[in-house]
Amino acid sequence: MAVPTIVFDLDGTLVDTAPDLIATLNALFAREGLPPPGNELRNMIGGGARQLIEHALARESVKISDRELERLYAGYIRHYAAHIADCSRPFPGLEPALDALAAAGCRLAVCTNKLEFLAVRLLEALGLAGRFSAIYGQDTFGLQKPDPEVLRRTVARAGGGMELALMVGDSVTDIRMAREAAIPVVAVDFGYTETPVALLAPDRIISRFDDLPAAVSELLRPPR
Repeated sequence: MAVPTIVFDLDGTLVDTAPDLIATLNALFAREGLPPPGNELRNMIGGGARQLIEHALARESVKISDRELERLYAGYIRHYAAHIADCSRPFPGLEPALDALAAAGCRLAVCTNKLEFLAVRLLEALGLAGRFSAIYGQDTFGLQKPDPEVLRRTVARAGGGMELALMVGDSVTDIRMAREAAIPVVAVDFGYTETPVALLAPDRIISRFDDLPAAVSELLRPPR
């Protein structure tokens, strides 16, 4: 019998990582003699570090070669890895919600556009890694969200099946991926998104993790 599998996005869904991600970007730009972008790129975090750097450069009308971009990206990753949990914290109510889902027999997994080692390091630093049967990063399978194959492989790695899988995320990337994989999706409205999640038509929207177990139960309830 298939086990319910709940797949979570990481940045802006499980953990408020913006303080450390933006601090890293500010430190990188200051070191390069570029104007620090401040907190204005918070809602662009979901696309990954390379895209975040590209957006920040574009805001300053700075054009660089692909080779220079890779150098900046490598510097970003080094700094962020060393400061990954300085200020990042789980969103309120997360751990009780995970406890409730686990008690209901759900397997939990993470599907993120972070590099896998960074996702694991962050979750370990916050004492959360052991709660998840699988932690997928953009380099785990050589695929990135919103490719639905990413979601299928994450569910399989967690030991679940797509017929009883559900996605929890905060952005159009997560919602589109879940739709293309034909599974229900719950959106949190406190994450990082340029488009309000209410306009993206997820199956449920929650404003606090206290409401997640009930939403999961309703969406994965067998049809009568």
